Amino acid sequence: MKHGKKYRAAAVKFDKLEPTGFEEAAKMVKEVAFAKFDESVDLALHLNLKKSQTVRDTLVLPHQFSAEKKILVFAKGEKAEEAKAAGAAFVGDVDLVEKIKDGWLDFDIAVATPDMMKDVGRLGPILGRRGLMPNPKTQTVTFDIKGAIAELRKGRVEYRTDKAGCVNVTVGKVSMEPVTISENVRAVIREIERKRPPDVKGEYIRTATLSSTMGPGVRVSTKKELAKEGR
Repeated sequence: MKHGKKYRAAAVKFDKLEPTGFEEAAKMVKEVAFAKFDESVDLALHLNLKKSQTVRDTLVLPHQFSAEKKILVFAKGEKAEEAKAAGAAFVGDVDLVEKIKDGWLDFDIAVATPDMMKDVGRLGPILGRRGLMPNPKTQTVTFDIKGAIAELRKGRVEYRTDKAGCVNVTVGKVSMEPVTISENVRAVIREIERKRPPDVKGEYIRTATLSSTMGPGVRVSTKKELAKEGR
């Protein structure tokens, strides 16, 4: 893969083969960022998993950086009122289902009560390919509407492994302080370690890389950082 002149100039500023600590990696990512916009900072992990294994869940990072997202809730009766009181941007039941079938998609996250999934399930071809389908595994199918909305408004993020056993999570913006970015990185690493399958042998996190949207990756030493915590 060919990279542009700015990318190549940024890449020579550090040794990509030498893993470093969380905060130092964040400093390096900020140093080599060259885009004119406030780039996202992304953490990429390659896990030691069997083909049949997957790691998937959600977490709330200690430091938020995303703009508030429009939350849609599929609910009826008291749960619909609970959603409105909790600050959902859109609340409804079959009326919203029909509206979405007609092409409306002006929202960022969808939540549904379990009793609504029979109707919401019909939207699978529309919502599924856009990553908007409510799912119990991401706590977006729940009767705890108030709690779900509260966490989503705090910036709850979803993570999951792909077919190659890799996890990609956005952990900040280039404009953030390195220590703040590093604390978000640490939170993700802790969470991934918590989800380690019991039958994994050897090193669980094979590689960890931190990068900005347009910049080169900086390898992170999770082993050294976790050792500091006595893990």
